[in-house]
Amino acid sequence: MIKSLRGMNDILSEDYERFTHFIDTATEIAKKYGYHFIETPLLEETALFKRSVGESSDIVGKEMYQFIDKGDNDVCLRPEGTAGVVRAFIQKKLDKAGGVHRFFYHGPMFRYERPQKGRLREFHQFGVESFGVESVYEDATMIMMVSDILKKLGIGYRLQLNSLGDNNCMPDYRNKLVKFVQECGEGICEDCVRRLDTNPIRVLDCKNGSCQTLYEGAPKLINSLCQNCDDDFESLKKILDNNGVAYEIDTNLVRGLDYYSKTAFEFVSDNIGSQSAIAGGGRYDRLVEFLDGKPTPAVGFAMGIERLMELIVMPDITRDGYYIGAMDDEAIDLVIKLTQDKRKTDKTTVDYKAKNLQKHLKAADKVNAKFCCVIGSNEIKNGTIWVKNLEEKTEEVIDMKEF
Repeated sequence: MIKSLRGMNDILSEDYERFTHFIDTATEIAKKYGYHFIETPLLEETALFKRSVGESSDIVGKEMYQFIDKGDNDVCLRPEGTAGVVRAFIQKKLDKAGGVHRFFYHGPMFRYERPQKGRLREFHQFGVESFGVESVYEDATMIMMVSDILKKLGIGYRLQLNSLGDNNCMPDYRNKLVKFVQECGEGICEDCVRRLDTNPIRVLDCKNGSCQTLYEGAPKLINSLCQNCDDDFESLKKILDNNGVAYEIDTNLVRGLDYYSKTAFEFVSDNIGSQSAIAGGGRYDRLVEFLDGKPTPAVGFAMGIERLMELIVMPDITRDGYYIGAMDDEAIDLVIKLTQDKRKTDKTTVDYKAKNLQKHLKAADKVNAKFCCVIGSNEIKNGTIWVKNLEEKTEEVIDMKEF
């Protein structure tokens, strides 16, 4: 028997209901914030992610589904959403058009990593990207949007904040950090050795327990911010305070991708084990320029849908729509015609097989229909249809034209 690949799951039944509820909720809120849907390809040039996500990231270094296609192109399945949206933004010349552009997206991403609870090789993300706004108010608005989505889904969270500085303050801090890590000697892991040459700040994101112990006394970037970055971070905290969004400062929060600067944030849950991040993002003002576009301020976030599934509080299920069935074979054609007419105005389910009344009632209950409607030989003769309201437990026989 052929089975799905490891770490690539089917979405069925109750999971599907939760999945679509999340998409519908997040989409509704993103639209209220003035964002528009964008769809980018699943397959992109590998160079896009090497230049944007960064050679030092685990995604590029270990986890990409990368291969040479039949045209000798080096391609990979997208491991995250931001790079593709930025590529589309530049390709459509929106960077040169100026103005503000706000997008949201959702869809599958792919990373070749060890599957575990809430972390798959094919997973789904909902993300938002904003281009053209330099103000820290846009950062705060992003955070408030995530907060609104999680609250609407009934998901509790803790918000963690940090500032990653910019080109004015990052170089000096990087030198201090490199010196500190080098003084740790041979105690650091191989990944941290590699990151010292590519993107030293990523060592703070190391999940190795011994490394984390060694880095407890590391210099904090938040204490090395230039005046502009410090002012922006203080403004961000004030905006969140004024709007009732609680947060905590995490000076080791660096995010897993190389393109972030200034604001970095993560929403974490205490209900999903050690892998506690459920949403995260920040500012990436240099990424458009890195990918050969016109320098453009940008900020965004992404949420892993599978990681949220078991946390979602589903709304009370209400019965909806019609179920139509035939009691006799001679009624089947009429049932199908009535179903097609009814679908013009209402959700309608049909059963193509003649059954007795009890079986139809069970089938209507299974699809959560509000009305069970049945036609047999007597109904055909009288031009009527038997209808039961499954919510109110009432029944009646009505004229077929009235139905």
